[in-house]
Amino acid sequence: MLFQGKFTEDGTAFDNRITRLFGIQYPIIQAGMIWASGWKLASAVSNAGGLGIIGAGSMYPHILKEHIQQYKKASDKPFAVNLPLLYPDIEAHVATIIEERVPIVFTSAGNPKTWTAKLKEHGIIVVHVVSSAKFAKKCEDAGVDAVVAEGFEAGGHNGREETTTLCLIPAVRQAINIPLIAAGGIATGRGMLAVMALGGEGAQVGSRFVCTPEASSHLAFKEAIVAANEGDTILSLKKLTPVRLIKNEFANKVFAAETGGANAEALQELLGRGRAKKGMFEGDMTEGELEIGQVSSIIKDIKPAAEVVAEIWGEFKSAAVNPFGW
Repeated sequence: MLFQGKFTEDGTAFDNRITRLFGIQYPIIQAGMIWASGWKLASAVSNAGGLGIIGAGSMYPHILKEHIQQYKKASDKPFAVNLPLLYPDIEAHVATIIEERVPIVFTSAGNPKTWTAKLKEHGIIVVHVVSSAKFAKKCEDAGVDAVVAEGFEAGGHNGREETTTLCLIPAVRQAINIPLIAAGGIATGRGMLAVMALGGEGAQVGSRFVCTPEASSHLAFKEAIVAANEGDTILSLKKLTPVRLIKNEFANKVFAAETGGANAEALQELLGRGRAKKGMFEGDMTEGELEIGQVSSIIKDIKPAAEVVAEIWGEFKSAAVNPFGW
């Protein structure tokens, strides 16, 4: 079989370990992106049959609580919270997640051993994001329920190894036995089919969902994504936390500093505070940090999240039945 899983008899859903684990219709997961993934986007994706994720990385604890509560008013479908473990007030976020009975948590940017046991004690499904087979195995050993393996093409925080999704997914599949979600460079149904043929059991999609009305990011940022072409993004700040950015004046300054041998302290000073908010949320396209994936070059419009889900699912289903278009 080309991939693990099968279509339901009526063809309206997909059955595999990921859809069963999360209780969702399609193995389409919306990434928990800072300054984009609030309750509006998460509920729209979940209501359309995927898994919506609230991105806690750009939220204070009381803001996260508000988004979770608003989500519950907008949807009765399963959802998740993305929890970057480098967040300075992590304990408060964990307390909010437990208090609000969040069913699924995607942890990232840290050691999965730190919070997995605590979250699972409260019946929470835990997924961890990695960029290598080595760390995927560590996640399995830590007791997580599933892993997201994110290739070098992805936007936002990324891996230092620069391993592409095409190479990463088969390597992670060989290393672990738990369910595997592929991420990085996926914006279409054919892209989802490709990573599932490589061993993934679902696709995490980020950049495509930024270009939706429900995403909380600034319209100028969305328009910059739509206008982006091949080569318009760059992986930067590898001495801090690697991040893929749209090239602008700020990204060019980072590139110049890095090629000039700047150390981590100098790069941190250049980055400053609030740079991502300035770009992605407030719309400063010159000096803001604009995190997005390489796949932005094929995103050419802004459309509702439900349409994005339907488009990905329809193309996936069609390509799975007739992958060569014959």
